[in-house]
Amino acid sequence: MKTITERHQFILQKLKESGSVTIQELSDWMEVSGVTIRKDLKLLEDKSLLFRTRGGGSMTNPYAFEKPIDEKALIQAEEKQKIAKAALTLIGQTDSILISSGTTVFELARCLNPAQRLTVITPAVKVATELSNRANVEVLQLGGLLRPNSSSVVGSYAERMLENLSCGMLFVGVDGIDFDFGLSISNLTETSLNQKMIDAAQTVVVLADSSKFGKRGIGRIGTLDQIHYLITDAGVSAETVQQLEERGVKVIVAG
Repeated sequence: MKTITERHQFILQKLKESGSVTIQELSDWMEVSGVTIRKDLKLLEDKSLLFRTRGGGSMTNPYAFEKPIDEKALIQAEEKQKIAKAALTLIGQTDSILISSGTTVFELARCLNPAQRLTVITPAVKVATELSNRANVEVLQLGGLLRPNSSSVVGSYAERMLENLSCGMLFVGVDGIDFDFGLSISNLTETSLNQKMIDAAQTVVVLADSSKFGKRGIGRIGTLDQIHYLITDAGVSAETVQQLEERGVKVIVAG
């Protein structure tokens, strides 16, 4: 039986080697109970030596924090542009789409030039402004309280509008994709509206660069089972793609 110090050293060594570990793995390796491992992980997290995750521990922070939209636009900018261009190929003959708030989905709005009439429903003021004079595009701006950080509306008025709408396809951005927690964003006030958008769409398309995998925002907006397509960049691992496809998600790696 290892002492508590030996267990902690063992856990940190495994984390150094692989980046993350599960409670079950540690329990099997050290032949101690899951309860003991959970206590060990909490003690190590209290010392800022790791981050606890659902079912294990990690060397990287799994939680996504909200950043102003202008700051987020500079992160993975080239990857976001490639993802947006790949998303265009899915629109096809769809006559109505929802575009959520976020910098990756805004890139989709920037390159959207449909050959036929298309109605775009959005809570994002930047998306609505970008498309307001675009040929063949009719914009339906959802109403509500405007959040400065995201330039997006929130609240019951926008949600009530969505309850009376149905659209062909939703393009939604997220701050975190976790196999246990699902899809999440980093602002709680926008959570309910995003859930309503998922409910209103026949097809759900998530646009997310590879840095979003393994992250969790404060607000869960949906499960992986609700996704039809996920478009990401070449930084995604083959293992992640396989896990998503096993869950029924069609993965498109852009560019």
